[in-house]
Amino acid sequence: MNSGAIFLISAVILVIVSFLAWVCSRYKKCPSDKIMVVYGSIGKNKDGTNRSAKCIHGGAEFVIPVFQSYAFLDLTPISIQVDLKNALSRQNIRIDVPSRFTVGISTEPGVMQNAAERLLGLQLSEIQELSKDIIFGQLRLIIATMDIEEINTDRDKFLAAVSSNVETELKKIGLRLINVNVTDISDESGYIAALGKEAAAKAINDAKKSVAEQERDGSIGEANAHMEQRIKVSEADSVAIQGENEARMKIAMSEAALKEKEAEALKIATTAEKIQAAKALEESYAAEQAAEEARSAREKATLEADIIVRTEAKKRQMELEAEAEAEQIRRKAQGEADAIYAKMEAEARGMEEILKKQAAGFAEIVKSAGGDAEAALKLLIADKLEELMRVQVDAIKNIKIDKVTVWDNGQNGDGKNATAGFLSGMMQSVPPLQDVFALAGMQLPEILGKKTPEAIAAEALPQADAVTE
Repeated sequence: MNSGAIFLISAVILVIVSFLAWVCSRYKKCPSDKIMVVYGSIGKNKDGTNRSAKCIHGGAEFVIPVFQSYAFLDLTPISIQVDLKNALSRQNIRIDVPSRFTVGISTEPGVMQNAAERLLGLQLSEIQELSKDIIFGQLRLIIATMDIEEINTDRDKFLAAVSSNVETELKKIGLRLINVNVTDISDESGYIAALGKEAAAKAINDAKKSVAEQERDGSIGEANAHMEQRIKVSEADSVAIQGENEARMKIAMSEAALKEKEAEALKIATTAEKIQAAKALEESYAAEQAAEEARSAREKATLEADIIVRTEAKKRQMELEAEAEAEQIRRKAQGEADAIYAKMEAEARGMEEILKKQAAGFAEIVKSAGGDAEAALKLLIADKLEELMRVQVDAIKNIKIDKVTVWDNGQNGDGKNATAGFLSGMMQSVPPLQDVFALAGMQLPEILGKKTPEAIAAEALPQADAVTE
């Protein structure tokens, strides 16, 4: 076996071993003090919806590469100090309830799922603050439904209500209540202290009453035992009876004083309760007044905001309409300008084509005339001669003469009579072809009556003489 084959086999073995090591690394074990949350492509629930996460407490799970990932939730208990102050009881007396709660992430299947969905990725301090808010709300709710006597004397009932309500709310975010410890309960009005003093006074009075009863029973027994002696010794008996009466009077006076003190204590407690109720009612009225003022201010601000928004919208609408109208006018003007330009361009192109065709035709005529431009011009004039004569004749053709009166005195020196001179003058009122061509800077060909230089000089001489004169 050559070295190439050995290298290839070694490479394959290395790839297989690396793949197996990588696959084994995806087998994740969950510690006992944590919850492993596997998320990603987990599967579906019974109702057909996608499963958000899979929670594992203890054991291990194979995490599919690419499709799944994992994270841990810490089961470490969280201690929360809740110093609730000024909580309003059912008697409208505000009390302070300092307490300490211990919570932790629950390992129940349904509650673990809530924790995975709501607490994954949060720090313990963040979970502590979230739990603290829930506990505060539930404590206030429970205190508002109980009297101070129930909270102070029946602690078991109070703690049971707190545990039930708080744990129900904590389960919604994946937590469970481990322990509740209420350290002390007090109120700013001194009502709870008054209740304690009342209980102490009652215990003392009961003890004194028991002692008096025992003394009375002993005295009665002693009197029965010495009944014969009292009979015999009447004076001694009378003195003893008088002493017993005095003792009873003192006991009665003491009991009366005790009842008076109890009445005073009850009066003080009742007065304090009514004062606190009046204060609570006053605070409630003040809060309602403040809420009403806030509502009025909010409605006013809302109304002003609506007016401003409508005004801005109307202003924006007018601006858009003006811009649209201006754009429409601009486009219409642009369209008219484009149409005029296109028309003029078309006319110019048509004129250019006509001139080109005429130039090409004239070039052909010159070519046909052997290159003689004058001969070509003669041909063009001969072609247009009929039309030129028609233009001269049409100049006087439409003149309507109803009646012409002629005083003919015979022939003139040139042998023409006046009537002939009238018609000849009318024809001469039309510019002759020679003059028309002269205005254009051209001369007629000789075939059409070109004037000789002598004739031109003869015509110019009288004109010069007239100017000189």
